Amino acid sequence: MRNTLGCLGNIIWFLLGGIWMGLAWWFYGLLCFISIVGIPWGRACFVIGQFAFFPFGKMPVSREVLTGQPDIGTGIWGTVGNVIWLLLAGIWIALQHLIWAFFCAITIIGIPFAWQHVKLAGLALCPIGKTIVPADVAEAAERAYAEKRMRP
Repeated sequence: MRNTLGCLGNIIWFLLGGIWMGLAWWFYGLLCFISIVGIPWGRACFVIGQFAFFPFGKMPVSREVLTGQPDIGTGIWGTVGNVIWLLLAGIWIALQHLIWAFFCAITIIGIPFAWQHVKLAGLALCPIGKTIVPADVAEAAERAYAEKRMRP
């Protein structure tokens, strides 16, 4: 039942604006790639764009949490990249998603769509070092990572 609702939510989302959101993220990704130095942000834009097309049933998760191993995007360089992104674009994109979330949340039917905008807003703030996986995989990875960190 949960999977059917997620599929239905994704179809409605896609038809009522998700296609434009995903394409907008991909457009900004292309702009980042053109600049060469923006390639890390461009890669993140393509990942987020794919997520923006069909967000129901998926969650963003740190690649370090998912794999158990740090990489360049989850280390200090990822943090630097996220700070630069936050100052130049992240705040504005997140604000747009939060405005859309507000309008979606006005009706009860729109609340699940508002929640998707909130997820996208959070991801828009710090996209470097994140990937998108099914929600159950993200929850299991976060649980396993937390258990590993709690062991002495």
